[in-house]
Amino acid sequence: MPSPKVSVLTKQAIASAAKKFQWNRQLPKWTVVIEGQEFPARPLVLEAAGVPPNDPTNSHQAIALLKDRGFTVRYRGQTLSDDLNSQPVTDEFIRSLRGCSKGQTSLVDAREREHRIEKSRARHG
Repeated sequence: MPSPKVSVLTKQAIASAAKKFQWNRQLPKWTVVIEGQEFPARPLVLEAAGVPPNDPTNSHQAIALLKDRGFTVRYRGQTLSDDLNSQPVTDEFIRSLRGCSKGQTSLVDAREREHRIEKSRARHG
């Protein structure tokens, strides 16, 4: 959960902070576009809120806040699309996921194998 000062930020406060914001380093993976200019998402949000860089608000929380306020957000220069979130969950989609955890390289199989080894060591240890 973002810190209280970050949670109450308005779109206007963020846009106002962007006008004065200075960033001389390479842009991080997560950025926001404000009036045609790209800014580092989390540092801008923290600056707008007036909190220090060690604030507990993480990048994903900053991105969620920026999207919620109507800003265009980018990851590694690519504008994020909400298309995935708007697709309905159908039976066909669910069936397509069922096979993801099966097979020789399955994470489920690997974990079960590790669990059997741990149990065996506990019995013989």
